[in-house]
Amino acid sequence: MRPFLPLQSSASACTHQPVRGPGARAGAVAIRAGKLTMIGVTIRGLAIALLLGFAATAFAKEAPVAKEPAAAKTAAVASQKCIDCHSQAEPTDKSAAGKSVLLDPAKHAKSLHGSGKAACVDCHAGEEMRKYPHKSPKPAQCESCHAKAVKEYASTIHGKARAEGRMVAATCSDCHGTHDIKPTSDDAAKTSRANLEATCGACHGNEKIIREGKIPGGNVSALYHDSIHGRLLGGNTKAKDKVPVCTDCHGTHDMRPKRDPESAVSRANVPETCGTCHGKVKKVWAGSQHGKLRAATVLQAPGCTDCHGTHTIADPKTPKWQVGVIKECGGCHTEFIKTYRDTYHGQVTDLGFARMATCASCHGAHEVLPKSNPQSKISDQRILATCQACHPKANANFVKFQPHANKHKKESGLILYYTTKFMQLLLAGVFAFFGLHTILWLYRSLAEMKAKRARPAQESEKH
Repeated sequence: MRPFLPLQSSASACTHQPVRGPGARAGAVAIRAGKLTMIGVTIRGLAIALLLGFAATAFAKEAPVAKEPAAAKTAAVASQKCIDCHSQAEPTDKSAAGKSVLLDPAKHAKSLHGSGKAACVDCHAGEEMRKYPHKSPKPAQCESCHAKAVKEYASTIHGKARAEGRMVAATCSDCHGTHDIKPTSDDAAKTSRANLEATCGACHGNEKIIREGKIPGGNVSALYHDSIHGRLLGGNTKAKDKVPVCTDCHGTHDMRPKRDPESAVSRANVPETCGTCHGKVKKVWAGSQHGKLRAATVLQAPGCTDCHGTHTIADPKTPKWQVGVIKECGGCHTEFIKTYRDTYHGQVTDLGFARMATCASCHGAHEVLPKSNPQSKISDQRILATCQACHPKANANFVKFQPHANKHKKESGLILYYTTKFMQLLLAGVFAFFGLHTILWLYRSLAEMKAKRARPAQESEKH
């Protein structure tokens, strides 16, 4: 059998055949030249690839590969020394300011600063903190990172109080914490919605601090807790995440006293502040007589807190509040509250019954308008419908009743005026007559008693 030989291409076969003739030699030369060219190209490609590889390797060695800066590494090492030392302190170890120097490494690591790799000396920046033992260390400073917040704090009621020497006023650490600071979005943060009442209450619910700091309003923390806002915050309804907390009304780093015109709780700004939550009510109030007066800069006109209070805001649907708010109306409308109390409505509500008509029943609550305005509930166009809300059978003659008629003035009607005078004279006459009668009767009784006592003595003398 003949052995198996691989097939060869014609070109390859030609290269292994003996070259014969001038034409064959020229072809062979061309083939050799082509091979040499291909070999040259291959060698140059390999050389370029090697050069690129060496350049990439050199660049990779020179480029920083997420290498921690030397300064940051040094600060981290220094902070770890601080943590190691303060984590071994005794709970009773205190600083010169009387504060504990014990540090919980786990809590610090989970804090905003601990997880953010802030160095201890970033906050404790005093030169005395760089040596051990620390001599008269100063409080931690926040300004190097939070310059804007610190500047705002200086103009707040807390900042001004401390500038005046009332050192019980809250500082950054009182609200945010120290080595356990967390972002406000964290439910565990002292400044989160869930914890803010307790955080503010640490001062505004502490009777000792209230006395020392001369904090106006007293224990407002307890008042807020019992208010409609406080109860909703502590409840399990959907309103829990929407109800206003301390900072929603007073602000945060821009917290100012109410006497400051720029304060969110100043008399002029209260409607805007309340309107951030109660937008629809604020719009109705703005169109009322009270709102128009405020818009005309008549600040004596009632706003939200004049009727609802501040930290004692109650549920307006409760009978107790509906009866109690009549006194608030009477605080401004002194003449009308007197005449209202003379009516059946006024006398029954004065006993605590809310089923009778109150001021808001006739005039409205936030939509109070003058009688001349057709949209008013007591206008000629709407008065009948207003009365029929309680008196379904009321007619045109029924609404002629004057709920605020003053019996002491003739302008309210001569019949009412003279009937009142007659009743007053009759009452005075009856009391005068029977008073005199009682005095004379007493005089006569005393005279008779004296005479009876004298009779036994006279009879004994005769015997």
